Amino acid sequence: MSTKKDKLVIFDTTLRDGEQSPGASMTREEKIRIARMLERMRVDVIEAGFAIASPGDFESVKAVAETVTDSRVCSLARAVNADIERAGEALKNANASRIHTFIATSPIHMKYKLQMEPEDVLQRAVKAVQTACRFTDDVEFSLEDGSRSEPEFMYRIIEAVIRAGAGTINIPDTVGYGEPEEYGAMFRRAIENVPNSDKAIFSTHCHNDLGLAVANSLSAVMNGVRQVECTINGLGERAGNASLEEIAMAVQTRQDLYPVETGLDTSHIVPTSRIVSSITGFPVQPNKAIVGANAFAHESGIHQDGVLKHRETYEIMRAEDVGWGQNRLVLGKHSGRAAVRARYGELGVDFSSAEEFQQAFARFKDLADKKHEIFDEDLHSLVTGGESPIERFKLSDLDVRSKIGCAPQAFVSLMIDGEAHQTAANGGGPVDATFKAIEQLVSSGAELKLYSVNAVTQGTDSQGSVTVRLEKDGRLVNGVGADTDILIASAQAYLDALNLLAISESKKQGV
Repeated sequence: MSTKKDKLVIFDTTLRDGEQSPGASMTREEKIRIARMLERMRVDVIEAGFAIASPGDFESVKAVAETVTDSRVCSLARAVNADIERAGEALKNANASRIHTFIATSPIHMKYKLQMEPEDVLQRAVKAVQTACRFTDDVEFSLEDGSRSEPEFMYRIIEAVIRAGAGTINIPDTVGYGEPEEYGAMFRRAIENVPNSDKAIFSTHCHNDLGLAVANSLSAVMNGVRQVECTINGLGERAGNASLEEIAMAVQTRQDLYPVETGLDTSHIVPTSRIVSSITGFPVQPNKAIVGANAFAHESGIHQDGVLKHRETYEIMRAEDVGWGQNRLVLGKHSGRAAVRARYGELGVDFSSAEEFQQAFARFKDLADKKHEIFDEDLHSLVTGGESPIERFKLSDLDVRSKIGCAPQAFVSLMIDGEAHQTAANGGGPVDATFKAIEQLVSSGAELKLYSVNAVTQGTDSQGSVTVRLEKDGRLVNGVGADTDILIASAQAYLDALNLLAISESKKQGV
């Protein structure tokens, strides 16, 4: 009797759905960096973006498609000819491509959002798939708000789009409404009731509004689904998406239960998680499964005793299998370029030019003068944040004075478009004073929406990683700064965000 298991296709949408988290926008270069890590992990499909959403999205999809060779690169497109043609154009140089087209199929969406009759929705879906087939041999169709769609209409539209050429059928839990038992049963009934269901792979895409995205996805797998759509760190709109690392390790750890296996190299999970966290400025909570700092930590004496005697008493996975504890090389102020470049290579960080690496190495040397040992988290922080393509605003000097009983005061010197400017301001605290001083000089008109501080590593000499989220004219940006001095890191993060806003303003003006 054969024990061969089905392949579970891992479809990562960190670069598309994950980027839709407010403030999680990524530059083209950052998307390429993440895509390379996903490719190293052997992710099957990388959804690189929504090509028609903006010129920037188009260029990002195109760049990822031209960079990645081992994974299939996908672009999202509404069931509209212009969307599909734009996606096809962005993907034309991909080694392997996919167009992912969709239309809403639930009564509430068809009535209020689309204002279309079900028959018209069906015809548009079929036409969209047929159009997509002109650009690629791999077309995925999604029934938006599928978990709230009427079964009979769902079966009809699935049968029709498969006949039109769709090779993957996604029934997403768009609003996170599903419950594991009913969501899994929905797939089982669809596969049983659609006559040509054997001609396509069924896919799940779950949101985490009720904290059930991973549970719903795995329930779907147990009911015939063979593709899971997910994101690194569960990044995504509202409460996020199903977490790639949790799904992958659930399937790998419970091979006695799940009838599938992935082809992932899970040792790249933690490095990829760190890169995504650094780029987006969204820290990973310490108790997050798989990738949280405490995921393999044991404080209880009973647990520690058990693990020391036999690891499997309290650990169901090996930390090294997901990428923890791989830093074997201690880096410090005496480390040379070769060692630093080699470690960056192991972390999946590729430099586009010798100059880019030299800038990172110079920052490494500056940091090495401030702390004894440099860890992987430090290296990530040196290549994310603070280096905007447009650097209108640059910190020259910062002097903050804080004393009990006196209002903190910040003296700030900036280079603005190459010219030196200085000012001072008081504030409710040293960070507040620093930000007010910066605003006195730049008058950005932006509103501070988030200020977050996290220690990059342990110890009193750790770098502080600061995320600043600013909003202006509906545009949200995350600025990131890192330094052993938290006030300098804060100023750098604020200026990084201002530089990102300057990019969007220059694009509006056609600069």
